[in-house]
Amino acid sequence: MGQDRQDGQETQDGKEIESRSMKQLLAIAAAAALVSGQAAAPSIVAIRAARLVDGRGGEPIASAVVIVRGDRIEAVGSGLPVPPGARVVDLGSATLLPGLIDLHTHLTSTGVHWEEELLRTTPGQAALHGAHNALVTLMAGFTTCRDMGPTWPYTDIDLRKAIDDGIVPGPRLLASGNYVSPTGGAGDARQFSIYVDVPIVKNLADGPDEIRKAVRTNLKQGADFIKILGTGAVTSKGAPPGSQQYTEAEMHVAVEEAARWGKHVAAHLHGTDGIKAGIRAGVHTVDHGSMMDAEAVELLRTHKAYFVPTMYTSMVSPTNPNLPESERERSRQLKDVKERSFQMVLKAGLPIGFATDAAVVPHGHNAREFGYRVRLGQSPMAAIASATKTAAEIIGWSDRVGTIEAGKFADLIAVAGDPLKDITELERVSFVMKGGVVQRSDRPADTMKK
Repeated sequence: MGQDRQDGQETQDGKEIESRSMKQLLAIAAAAALVSGQAAAPSIVAIRAARLVDGRGGEPIASAVVIVRGDRIEAVGSGLPVPPGARVVDLGSATLLPGLIDLHTHLTSTGVHWEEELLRTTPGQAALHGAHNALVTLMAGFTTCRDMGPTWPYTDIDLRKAIDDGIVPGPRLLASGNYVSPTGGAGDARQFSIYVDVPIVKNLADGPDEIRKAVRTNLKQGADFIKILGTGAVTSKGAPPGSQQYTEAEMHVAVEEAARWGKHVAAHLHGTDGIKAGIRAGVHTVDHGSMMDAEAVELLRTHKAYFVPTMYTSMVSPTNPNLPESERERSRQLKDVKERSFQMVLKAGLPIGFATDAAVVPHGHNAREFGYRVRLGQSPMAAIASATKTAAEIIGWSDRVGTIEAGKFADLIAVAGDPLKDITELERVSFVMKGGVVQRSDRPADTMKK
């Protein structure tokens, strides 16, 4: 009995010790959580500017204040009070806008003509150039890009990961990983002897089975969407821009397979027949869309596809010394047709996405696309919306970027003047914030204070 009582007492003592220990652990954990929470409390920044264009297409907000907590926008309005302890960024007479979105870039371009990159450059060079071009693009006010394929496969996915991990600064990135192109088509970089090969590059796909495998391979490697080349191209020795390269059935296979992975297809389409076949096949975006006709415009409307033209290339390609004369001439011949196509879609009142085709356009010059579009009849507000609200809708990121609204990422830019009066102000960005972190500020340090 004595032993039983002793055992019982020890058990009771053990429970009390365990209980005390648990309480101590809980107390320590609570204290640690409190300290950690205090240490990790998100910073608060109040940004003031004379006016704000929120990207939704409405009237600008005067005496604008944007409250940023951590990486998100907390409040937006006119003359909002500054929270206690907030850091104030006073941009004076500037205009605040959402970070811009470019739906068609090639950030890992090396400056060498893409049809020569396989023989003259390496994937490492592409990655290093990509890091530089990403920074240049971010500093130009583009905080999100949809990258439309590298010559060296998957270097764009590596760049996206490096940006996401904070290793290199750059825009938020959606990457396609690798072109899906027919043999001899607009993405066939093997413009050299058939006795030469680059085995690591496998982007050519002919017929339904090869296309399906190419789509699966890209998505397996981490592509955010699929880029197919359905017609010939301007900057290519291959088929001319107006020539359809993929059949409607082939493009449909890409769309069908991408949909199984919850992804969409962006299609390089210049020629009329290719455009209409691509839309009927279900592509999400018609990139370039140079040779539209009335039927193609109506197909955009009925199939809810997006028109994503690249207009400013017509200003730079004809005089680009890095392009062969044959390709410069292709650009000259296409210029008037492209402009008519843009105006047809504009007149139809359909959504138009913003895109540049940088590197055809030098990286950092992306905003020059705005002025070209405004000269063709698009209003400055609509042009801005094409690179903000509409572009965010196209990439499926309306919940996080594209407009200055509470709850979205604090991706903001500023220009000195009023872009609604002079759209070229967007070519002179003076302030860039991405995810609540100031990436660029050309203003004196005393305008950023507690």
